[in-house]
Amino acid sequence: MAATIIDGKALAAKCKARIKEEVEHLSKRPGLAVIIVGDNPASRIYVNHKKKDCAECGIYSEEYALPECARQEELLELIDLLNGREDIDGILVQLPLPAQFDEKAVLNAIDPGKDVDCFHPYNVGQLMIGEHTFLPCTPAGVMAMLDEYGIDPAGKHAVVVGRSNIVGKPQAMLLLQRHATVTICHSRTPNLAEITRQADILVAAVGKTGLITADMVNEGAAVIDVAMNRNEEGKLCGDVDFEAVKEKASFITPVPGGVGPMTRVMLLENTLTAAKVHGK
Repeated sequence: MAATIIDGKALAAKCKARIKEEVEHLSKRPGLAVIIVGDNPASRIYVNHKKKDCAECGIYSEEYALPECARQEELLELIDLLNGREDIDGILVQLPLPAQFDEKAVLNAIDPGKDVDCFHPYNVGQLMIGEHTFLPCTPAGVMAMLDEYGIDPAGKHAVVVGRSNIVGKPQAMLLLQRHATVTICHSRTPNLAEITRQADILVAAVGKTGLITADMVNEGAAVIDVAMNRNEEGKLCGDVDFEAVKEKASFITPVPGGVGPMTRVMLLENTLTAAKVHGK
């Protein structure tokens, strides 16, 4: 029996409608500032999507586009200015930054109360102890999808393949907080298939096309494909061999149309949360 397809696009639309309604009841519009440095085509697409999402939900947004040759001091001065503005509730610096920037220093300069990507060490620490204001967007989107489709992590064995600070590590922590038993795997994990076959919930977040094949998946598992890759034909795909794995899994996310839309909507969720914390 083929897996149920987890429709991230439909769920994102549902979340947007709720966020828009909540925004309409605030005393002031939430504000998001997006900073992009250079002319990375993928980053430009992402920023345009984020601006469009904000407009759909009634969130005020500003874009700051700095040239590729910009100095770190310019970016830090801009962040400091935005930190002090009451009409801006969230600040997002689009990654990756050009080579001359110290990415860590830039992210650490953002006021933790406006860190809607949840990259600041303070917010990462709050996530670790379960007292978070914001959640990292992709892992939060995954948890929302599990909830929407009635997939309760409690008592399940969740395997996360990938250990990045953006997805793998926080994803494991959120699953742990929901009472799953969590195993984190990565590129140096020996006998990867032996571990992934134990998973009731399998999250793939490596960035390697076709990494997860059907023989690596437990019968009836929920398979969440976080990756966004391009195959040899240039087609967008994830880490999971979707066509083969969907015949074995109970639930599966497609690429595109799965986790991606939920990542974007969780940015709006964090911006709304920030506005509420700021008394709007």
